[in-house]
Amino acid sequence: MNRRPTALVVALLLLFTLPAKHAYATGDLPGALTFGGVQRTYVLHAPAGVQHPSALVLNLHGGSQTGRKQAAATNYNAIADQYGWVVAYPDGIDFSWADGRGAAAPDRQGVDDVGFLATLIGRLTHDYGIPPGRVFVTGMSAGGFMANRLACERPDLVAAIAPVSSTLGVNVHCNPSKPVSVLAIHGTADKVVPYKGGRMIGRGGASTVVSAPTMVDRWLAFDRCPPATTTSIDGGKRLVAFGCADGTEVTFVTIDGWGHTWPLGRATAFDASQASAQFFAAHGA
Repeated sequence: MNRRPTALVVALLLLFTLPAKHAYATGDLPGALTFGGVQRTYVLHAPAGVQHPSALVLNLHGGSQTGRKQAAATNYNAIADQYGWVVAYPDGIDFSWADGRGAAAPDRQGVDDVGFLATLIGRLTHDYGIPPGRVFVTGMSAGGFMANRLACERPDLVAAIAPVSSTLGVNVHCNPSKPVSVLAIHGTADKVVPYKGGRMIGRGGASTVVSAPTMVDRWLAFDRCPPATTTSIDGGKRLVAFGCADGTEVTFVTIDGWGHTWPLGRATAFDASQASAQFFAAHGA
């Protein structure tokens, strides 16, 4: 009796044993990982038709928000599709982050959100084959505070950050071991995170924060930047320092009269999503 496999059987065996051309799922995907004994969740968007995503962006929500709401507020899935990037929207515990200000529940509970985000970066860069030096972080309000803290403590993981409507808590120790490019965006009429710093009330209670210009001055010093130049833009001004250490850049966009909302280019001439994407594209390794 002839037991040799037929050509059809061989073809089927090859179909199911050869590695797929795309080894990852695309579209909008819920995700979870266990860190510190707690299941942490996130929403992931991977562009279709892209065999090798060229970067990973973490987009961090503000207080009382979620990753899914941050995706809708920033329209960053369209950015991911445009640039061929993967974007993840993690969820903070109690709808906030342990960003170092001490006000939110995660801070009071000793949650290690730096460790959580570092673990998430490790998982996603491995799963999607993201090249070294191609991880970027942006965030709104508490998410921007968290982006700053991550860059302060783990600059080895991120090439550039873009905090929006956020600064640093006055007690946050920030002494990054390597330069990080920074695009900071803030409105002068922000009543939640005051442009001039001082006391703010966020989810969990009050904290004291440095002013937006002070935060930028610190990054200019951390990155050993040459003197910055300031120019007028439609609706505000832009401060830029090129040629900082290791080729980094610090840019600070001030939007006159703008409040505590992500600028998307509809109510204001400035689009934080497009601007951050252009900044990231220019500052990856």
